[in-house]
Amino acid sequence: MADNDILEKYREAGRILTEVKDNAVKRVKVGASLLELAEYIESSIKDEGAGVAFPANISINEEAAHATPSTNDKRVFGHDLVKLDIGAHIDGYIADTAVTIDLGSNQQLVKASQAALDAAIEIIKAGINTSEISEIIDKTITSFGVNPVVNLAGHGLEQYVPNAPPLILNKKVVMMKLLKIGVNLKEGQVIAIEPFTSSGTGRVYKAGHAEIFSLLDRKSIRSKIFSLLDRKSIRSSDARIVLEEIETFKKLPFARRWLKGRLDMSLRQLEAAGIIRSYPVLKDRGLVSQSEDTVIVTVDGCEVITRSSP
Repeated sequence: MADNDILEKYREAGRILTEVKDNAVKRVKVGASLLELAEYIESSIKDEGAGVAFPANISINEEAAHATPSTNDKRVFGHDLVKLDIGAHIDGYIADTAVTIDLGSNQQLVKASQAALDAAIEIIKAGINTSEISEIIDKTITSFGVNPVVNLAGHGLEQYVPNAPPLILNKKVVMMKLLKIGVNLKEGQVIAIEPFTSSGTGRVYKAGHAEIFSLLDRKSIRSKIFSLLDRKSIRSSDARIVLEEIETFKKLPFARRWLKGRLDMSLRQLEAAGIIRSYPVLKDRGLVSQSEDTVIVTVDGCEVITRSSP
């Protein structure tokens, strides 16, 4: 359970992120640049006094997650199904939100993910088991005649950790409580509810080039750095310079386009040494919609910190 000062930092991150999200949605138009939108989102978060919790994810059509523009990305929006997944933090305390904008004719998918998010928020309170949240998400999505994405989930939010326990699955798992997959939420816990819906299989797979990375667990990073220096293939001064820049992001994911230097070789070496991990784009075999809000669990409900006031 977070104390009041920490919760205020979550709220401030949520306030900033909500404003940035609302403005970013207005910029999603046919012919608009993906790279310019990503840079707008990230610079706006910083201009408002927050940190960027992870690169602006702009996923198109079958893409579900981990898609962010590259340095010289020339793509523009067509009549696409566009997901914006963005995060901001204050002193590492993260707010996370996502919205789907339909530039084509896929409103049923969009309605399904948003309805599932709303239904989940309605039942959240201290003491509820995450299996119950998964069940209502699953039930709501399937009522629209589409599928939940079973291998993506909502999650907890901790300082500098954008994907912390507990997992909040989008699919009901039979005997979830008995198998101890679900946990009971506590007052003051901060979680992100994140329904994904699909017109395809409802199961994502790794596809394409990774543009997002993160530093691996700091607890073991010291020993891995020594291992790095002992190996001829990682003694590159370029890799060490890139690593110094990466360490400024702490545990938070970063984009390749944020870095300088000889990146391809350096990133390959650092990943091979177990210093960083990559996040390839995740796709489904059908169109994907996503909705997400960050909430603070209360005794009799929850406080949504990533939505504009009515």
